[in-house]
Amino acid sequence: MSARDPQDVGLKGDAELRKDLDATVRARRDLGDDYDSALVESFLEKVEQRLDGAVDRRVRRQVAEQQMAAARGAAARRNPVDSWGERYGFALLTLVLAVPLSAIAGALAGLAGMLATWIGIVGVNATQAIRQHPELLSGRRRSGGDD
Repeated sequence: MSARDPQDVGLKGDAELRKDLDATVRARRDLGDDYDSALVESFLEKVEQRLDGAVDRRVRRQVAEQQMAAARGAAARRNPVDSWGERYGFALLTLVLAVPLSAIAGALAGLAGMLATWIGIVGVNATQAIRQHPELLSGRRRSGGDD
C-alpha cells in the first residue's frame, strides 16, 4: 500500500460522511433545537471513529512491516513510509474536516460546540502524533537529524 492510498487516509468514507452529515442536518430540522447537542455529538463520534480506524490500519500496517523487516534480519532503521506527506497529511485531513464540523457545531451549539469540536480535533491529532512518535511523551528526541 502506498502512503497515498485513499483507504489509508480515510478518504474512502468521504461520501458516507457526507450522507451522515446530511442525515444529521435533516434530523436536526425534524427534531428541533432540543436535540442539537446529541446530534452533533453523534456525528462527531462517527468522524472520530472513521479517523481512529484509519490510524489503526496505518499502525497495524507499519507494525507488520517492521516485524517482517526484523524477521529478515534487516538493520533497525527508520521506516521509509514516515515521510513528510504522511506526517502532515493526517493533520491536513483533520483540518479539512474541521471546517464543516466547526460550522455545524457553531450553528447548532454555539461556542460550546466549537470548543468541543476543536478539543476533539486537537485530541485526535495528538493521539496520532504520539502513536507515530512515542518518545514525545518522554520528552526525549530521536537523534538522526530528520527535522
